[in-house]
Amino acid sequence: MDWHLRTRVLSNRAHTLVMGVVNITPDSFSDGGEFYGTTEAIAHGRRIALQGADVVDVGGESTRPGAHPVSAEEESARVIPVVRALAEEGIVVSVDTAKASVAAGALAAGAEIVNDVSALGDPAMAAVVAEYGAGIILMHMQGTPSTMQIEPRYDDVSAEVRRALLASAALAESAGIERNRICLDPGIGFGKTIAHNLTLLHDLGDLVSSGYPIMVGTSRKSFIGAIAGLPDARDRDAATAGTTALAVAAGVFAVRVHDVPGNLQSARLADAIVRQNVFDEVGR
Repeated sequence: MDWHLRTRVLSNRAHTLVMGVVNITPDSFSDGGEFYGTTEAIAHGRRIALQGADVVDVGGESTRPGAHPVSAEEESARVIPVVRALAEEGIVVSVDTAKASVAAGALAAGAEIVNDVSALGDPAMAAVVAEYGAGIILMHMQGTPSTMQIEPRYDDVSAEVRRALLASAALAESAGIERNRICLDPGIGFGKTIAHNLTLLHDLGDLVSSGYPIMVGTSRKSFIGAIAGLPDARDRDAATAGTTALAVAAGVFAVRVHDVPGNLQSARLADAIVRQNVFDEVGR
């Protein structure tokens, strides 16, 4: 499958893609603001690209449960210098934002993808993405980051998430975004209980059958901590790699992770098992 971006095309024909995360926030759940400064964020983006990330996802607003929004001006000031620096080095950059103005600035600075957790919640977002011909990730979320974990409810979580994502994709296409530029994300941990997350992961194949590229982000999330008994998010990388392998087996296009080396190893091994043809290249 091919995913068309602003100036290039990504493919998962050879292997499942890995997206590495750069959080430029003081309150990230996963790394505690470790890369909050511009210099630190650029260095981290370069590092994960060298480690093998196919895409570097740069975000300037926390979307952890209970998080509150920051202004577009503040978010732009955090992400755009980092996006520009990484894009100028030839790195495929995604901007993680739900604000059209931030997306426009990042795309002008060289971003290839908009990773929109609100799935076009900003009415101006679709026009920005269409104008630049960028790739877009439409994620499912019940509620907002500040409310999403207050008693999330579904009758059939997999069916409802699939239906909502296909409706978001249809909205994007009607607004001028070409189908081959759209990627869907079930939003693990975004308005879901532990049971909801596990069901969505179990049923990933149903979402893959939609025909859109599917992105999955489980990295270091609280449901992993609850199941594995790991209260510190930074201790969850090994368990995350297990979900990566399962996602690859289900046929997803890409996984979004914090620990690129560990998840890259997991993804490559899972690809080799699922695809089989890798053995002809590396020997038996």
